[in-house]
Amino acid sequence: MRLAKWLTVGFMLTVLLLLGYSAVAAPDRTVAELAPRWAPPPSVFRPVDGLQVHLRDEGLQADSVPVLLLHGTSSSLHTWEGWSGTLRGTRRVISVDLPGFGLTGPDPRDDYRMVRYTRFVTALLDSLQVARVDIAGNSLGGEIAWNVAARHPERVRKLVLVDPAGFAFTSASVPIGFRLARTPSLSWLFTRILPRSVVESSVKDVYGNPALVSDAMVTRYYELALRAGNRAAVQARFAQSAPGADTALIARITAPTLMLWGGRDKLIPPSEAARFQRLLPMAQLVMYPELGHVPQEEDPRRTVTDVLGFLAER
Repeated sequence: MRLAKWLTVGFMLTVLLLLGYSAVAAPDRTVAELAPRWAPPPSVFRPVDGLQVHLRDEGLQADSVPVLLLHGTSSSLHTWEGWSGTLRGTRRVISVDLPGFGLTGPDPRDDYRMVRYTRFVTALLDSLQVARVDIAGNSLGGEIAWNVAARHPERVRKLVLVDPAGFAFTSASVPIGFRLARTPSLSWLFTRILPRSVVESSVKDVYGNPALVSDAMVTRYYELALRAGNRAAVQARFAQSAPGADTALIARITAPTLMLWGGRDKLIPPSEAARFQRLLPMAQLVMYPELGHVPQEEDPRRTVTDVLGFLAER
């Protein structure tokens, strides 16, 4: 009788666990499932360096030096839509989902080192037959942008860094999604379970004013995180990152540089701007006291106005 009771209790607990798992389970989604919503025209998929790359090539195709926009970790080209909407009126604008993120998805070689990202950008430009660009990047995208400018100065006319990564730093707050991805013991769970609330908390954490984060934004970040292979890719990206390893290269940069920084950035502190300025003494810095880690997304109109002024300078 006692055994039957424990078997019943065990069965009930198992059922409850399975019900709980089913409530938060988040299986991978295919590109075919996601593309109708997140890759409408002018989005295209283009083979580049072993990947089917999701990109948008908009605006004045006669522009001989396009603007190239690179997003940050766990983001996508959609973060630049506010800027693209303005820039494409007078410029050719190329935005792209970087390897490991968005609809481009994981690198088949599982290589997320900075040298690989730098090579990817030059391969993308070669594929598009673009010799030089004005390049802008946010966070990880900023680190890639300054690496391209340092390693391939002939490819970069002007450089815009938006809360860029690069140095080893101490965050005031790390989004919970990033903390989970950086925990090896949770790797199995991370690739199978992803509560929407985790994504919502993570997005709000990088905004200066979390009230600006809409349900539509959370849906975008959430669904693109579920693209097959992306969760394993972000884990690999964190495991392979080496903050501070290449920062001596910054002093090599010759391109005119503009830095934009959110004064409420809790992920990469605004004080990090001074470290870049020591190696780039001619760089311009614009600080936005009320914005967070993604100024281009949080206040696109104000930030792109400053970028337009910088790009117009002779």
